[in-house]
Amino acid sequence: MAPIDSATSPRAVQDRALIGGRWRMALDGRVIEVRNPATDELVARVPRLGATEATQAVDAASAAFPTWRALTGAERSRILRRFFDLIMRDEMRLARLMTIEEGKPLSEARGEIAYAAGFVEWSAEEAKRVYGETIPASSRDKRILIMRQPVGVTAAITPWNFPAAMVTRKLAPALATGCTMIVKAASATPLTALALAELAVEAGIPAGVVNVLTGDAREISDALLSDSRVRAISFTGSTEVGKTLMAKAARHVTKIELELGGHAPLLVFDDANLDVAVAGTVATKFRNAGQTCICANRIYVQSGIYDRFAEALSVAVRSLRVGDGLDEGVQIGPLIDDAGMAKVEEHIADAVGKGARVRVGGHRVPPQPSLADRFFAPTVIEGTTTEMRINSEETFGPVAPLVRFESEADAVAMANDTPYGLAAYFFTRDASRLMRVAEALEYGIVGANDALPSIPQAPFGGMKESGLGREGGKYAMDLFLETKYVSWALEPTE
Repeated sequence: MAPIDSATSPRAVQDRALIGGRWRMALDGRVIEVRNPATDELVARVPRLGATEATQAVDAASAAFPTWRALTGAERSRILRRFFDLIMRDEMRLARLMTIEEGKPLSEARGEIAYAAGFVEWSAEEAKRVYGETIPASSRDKRILIMRQPVGVTAAITPWNFPAAMVTRKLAPALATGCTMIVKAASATPLTALALAELAVEAGIPAGVVNVLTGDAREISDALLSDSRVRAISFTGSTEVGKTLMAKAARHVTKIELELGGHAPLLVFDDANLDVAVAGTVATKFRNAGQTCICANRIYVQSGIYDRFAEALSVAVRSLRVGDGLDEGVQIGPLIDDAGMAKVEEHIADAVGKGARVRVGGHRVPPQPSLADRFFAPTVIEGTTTEMRINSEETFGPVAPLVRFESEADAVAMANDTPYGLAAYFFTRDASRLMRVAEALEYGIVGANDALPSIPQAPFGGMKESGLGREGGKYAMDLFLETKYVSWALEPTE
């Protein structure tokens, strides 16, 4: 295989995209500015690539595919294992880069790097376990073979809020199966993806097997989906964009996996351990300042425990420290942009205008010297109803709306009353209730007394308008594999 062009040190070209083993700027010289959301400081300029460069990436991935697929699973596994080792070697460097471009606290960023590396480690092992099978034939002179083979060139479109994990969760299983991939990195947070690309090069992944693009999302996605050589695409983002991509994928019947929007409910029953429920609510609601697709968006609390829970949650939320994610002890960083701030304020104003009451927070954090006006106080708001936007739309901010409920049946009905079905959470110490509620919730991911259920070896994905397919574990391999049936007629014996 052709080696990566190493004429320029990858460390020095982090502001360039990777196409066919070469670090590239846009053909027309256009760039995107990457700014630290905490300070508004300019961090880097990356290429604003478009359709032409996307097609060149498909050319490179297509050329690299035959040789990459020809490697044994064990050979690909060893390369991926080196990739994992390098990510963990550079854990702190990558975490700091992520905090600078995305804003999340450094401790969270380190956790994400380890999580992202876990997908590479798991996929390295799965590369050796892409099994076919034989099926008993209906006649003596036939044999039935089932083969599982890589689909070919694949693509991934990743979001800004988890710029490392959402890359490796798609890239690692694609490479493990023998596919090549083009990653379209989020324009707000492209640097982490490019840093991972550097490590992929260092790990020995050949030229063209991994390509990382930055630039115009519409131009690049249109080019990828209009090219019949791209046989599978994985997208994480909004439901609206996912529906558009799904329609475009129909042109060539491109395989598509969608991890879309959510509106996760969290149910706290009277018999729950109060301390566990409060800690779990804080963990899932306020991680990444509430900017996660699986964070709790609606918190339903049974009447018998409501008052104690609301007070305990309010105390915990008041203690959360807001600030620049690089500062020691910070737990809540900035929102990603001004539009995100505006949406949080609109949701709170709508709820208060319709009768809700803010218990904690509900306002911007007063600007500090050298920091941007992009920090929102962790908020608890109660008395919310279904007529309020906060209980039907993703807020994507550090706001916890509380709703009182009476019966288990009422809680489940309210939790399921949404077109979304990505993640749900509940807290109870009743074993029978745990099973009933887990079965009744219409969500792809359910955390039962567990606020942080995402792990590399488990399937991740949603029901209803929250997506199609699953990422993680052995389930992640399905998108990147074709199933081939071979009917083998034996020659008659003499």
